[in-house]
Amino acid sequence: MRLQIALHNNLLMEENTADKTFNIGDRIRILRITQKRTLQELADNCGMSKSMISKIENNRTMPSVATLVKIAQSLGTTISNLMEHDGWAKAIVTTRAEAESKLMRTEKGYSIFPYASEFHEKKMQPFLFVAKKGEVKAHQLSHDGEEFIFIIDGEMKMKVGDAEYTLRKGDSLYFNTIQKHGIIPVSDVVTYLDIFV
Repeated sequence: MRLQIALHNNLLMEENTADKTFNIGDRIRILRITQKRTLQELADNCGMSKSMISKIENNRTMPSVATLVKIAQSLGTTISNLMEHDGWAKAIVTTRAEAESKLMRTEKGYSIFPYASEFHEKKMQPFLFVAKKGEVKAHQLSHDGEEFIFIIDGEMKMKVGDAEYTLRKGDSLYFNTIQKHGIIPVSDVVTYLDIFV
């Protein structure tokens, strides 16, 4: 069995080193197998179904940021380490056009782009979020850490604990993410910067 895992890990490494791309699911699977944990163990620890973890590991769905935080914590790593490429860049410049062209849709209905994925061992994880009215599934999540939101364009309601805030272009919100929170787009499209620590 150990030989199979080692061979599987080497195969994953060779495949991904050849094209220099690691998908988030690949990284999660590699960490889980290296730690000799089953899909079910990881799912139970994250409060998710085994089938959802399998879909994430096979890159068939992009998890929400809160889900990534839970998976990262369960695997003893950070969300930044799951998102980053194998680089040690000192400064990363990303144009708005580049960020918008690489948006990934999550299972919650909004799209995200992780900024500075090439920066090794970031202390924070900035994301571009784009949420469309009628497409975001109603949800409230909680996870360890703190979060800062800045509205770039549009309008949304943000529920944090029992309070609800209406945020418009130029507004910001900072909160402890242990409180349940979720968004509801008010305008047809809302674009915002979300930074997790």
